Amino acid sequence: MSGLLDGQSAIVTGSAGGIGAGFAEVLAEEGATVTLCDVQETVLEVAAAIRAAGGSAQALVADVSIREDVERVVAAAVEAGGGLDLLVNNAGRWTSSPVTDDWEKAVSDWDLIMDTNFKGVVMFGRACVPHLIARGGGNIINISTYYVLPARSNGTNPPGTDLYASSKWAMNGLTQAWSQKLAEHGIRVNALCMGATDAPMLRNLSRGEPDPAFVATWMTPRQIAGLALDIIREGPEGRTGENVGAWVGVPVELGPPKPPHEAIAGTPVR
Repeated sequence: MSGLLDGQSAIVTGSAGGIGAGFAEVLAEEGATVTLCDVQETVLEVAAAIRAAGGSAQALVADVSIREDVERVVAAAVEAGGGLDLLVNNAGRWTSSPVTDDWEKAVSDWDLIMDTNFKGVVMFGRACVPHLIARGGGNIINISTYYVLPARSNGTNPPGTDLYASSKWAMNGLTQAWSQKLAEHGIRVNALCMGATDAPMLRNLSRGEPDPAFVATWMTPRQIAGLALDIIREGPEGRTGENVGAWVGVPVELGPPKPPHEAIAGTPVR
């Protein structure tokens, strides 16, 4: 049985668990040769489990904020897959960072969050794009947050997450600019902007013990990965430069492409 991604090569950053691991599993099930990377060594176990299930996967322990690590991951993916077709920029960090923090903590938090959430995306984009062009096209999926879309509920962009939220708002610029520049090469660039999704980052906000009733409302990594597959299925003429939203309590599905003036900003809910 053939898969959507047979013969394709993909990179998923931040894939030791949660959303990244879910992406890697789904992409491998669809036939892709997947290269995983994470700062946590458990990423090796995720790749091993994918191989045990019949998928093609390799994993590298790597830090997306270090140029040499980025280049090492990309080189490994190109060698394993004979090129590169898909980049999923998922690696991310979060920490509480209210504006009232002292200078020392604020600067440390800036480095922690921006090095991974923004600098890492920039470097992986620069490293992967030549290989995507050589392949004749492909997809870049940036993992963002519903914070960058019009709010549908209270709690969006809370006051203690100014740096995390800023890193995701900054990602808007990459998604929009890259999509325009790379269109001539057949490369589409979109972002997935989801609300509460079951992942270690979200569980850690509740010290690893969230209310089961609350967890029952969360979306799953595989649902979010399914959105990415739907974007890929649209083919070369599909949407690009769009923030695709996913919210708790709303069906997780890909709607029609948005007009250019709403692609990044989204449509206000009335």
